[in-house]
Amino acid sequence: MTTKKKWTLALVGIVAVLVIGITGGSFYLYHFAFEPTPKVLTSTSKKSHAILVKNKAWLKQVDKQTWHETSATDNLKLVADFVPATKKTKRTIVVAHGYMGNKEQMASYIRLWHRQGYNVLAPDDRGNGQSQGNYYGFGWPDRLDYVKWTKQVVRRLGTDSQIGLFGVSMGGATVMMMSGEKLPTQVKAIVEDCGYTSVSDELSYELKQLYHLPKFPLIYTAGWVADWKAHFNFLEASSVNQLKKNKLPIFFIHGSVDTFVPTKMVYENYKATTVKDKKLWVVPGAKHGEALNKQPKQYEEKVSAFMGQYMK
Repeated sequence: MTTKKKWTLALVGIVAVLVIGITGGSFYLYHFAFEPTPKVLTSTSKKSHAILVKNKAWLKQVDKQTWHETSATDNLKLVADFVPATKKTKRTIVVAHGYMGNKEQMASYIRLWHRQGYNVLAPDDRGNGQSQGNYYGFGWPDRLDYVKWTKQVVRRLGTDSQIGLFGVSMGGATVMMMSGEKLPTQVKAIVEDCGYTSVSDELSYELKQLYHLPKFPLIYTAGWVADWKAHFNFLEASSVNQLKKNKLPIFFIHGSVDTFVPTKMVYENYKATTVKDKKLWVVPGAKHGEALNKQPKQYEEKVSAFMGQYMK
């Protein structure tokens, strides 16, 4: 065998190994990030856990209704809890839960808004809780599902409804991504807590944190896998780009020591929003999703005062 042939075979072998490695890595990344599999990515303090357990018990016994919706794509059956206000009102907060979460995980926030006199609609996203689906949408296909939920609020409660959007973590990204869509005129304001700038930014950050791997090429090749298996392109899923089209008042909240969705992302999201009515609160010492439990009184006062300006 000539030297040239040896080099050719060696090169083909290297390319084959790279292709196999990248393909395997892409499918693993999709499986790990997008499929509903058991994993622990963040830790919760004993205090936060105890508060959530208490509020889950409250949510279980409070008067509520089960609402249903069909997803905007893929024809999935979605489920939500509707908790009517103690005193009848046309004001409703739609809350969006976080990654690997469900409506029950939002019990503390549902109770907060209920205490402030609002109706609360809390859906389970695709692939979560009681809703159908075998993938997490990271807020991107979900944003269109939530638009449908807001329209259902209007149909059920009347055209004089007033709706606020609220989300935490992936839910924060969901409501930011909603902001660039054509929403019912009844949607008046948004509060987002610790949402990311884009799905690719968040996955790239976690890829580096967990595996010390660069963004290229796995994020892009995993994007092809997600497009094939989950029917959406997460490379397009950008809170920043959607916020550039936002016309609604918006309040950004983030923990100062968030290492899951890095704190720097909230400044990028805030900057992308050109509306005058925007507010930013970085909570000192708060980790990911811990702002409410870190400053419970201040948190409730700030979000209710902000939303109250636009939902009379």
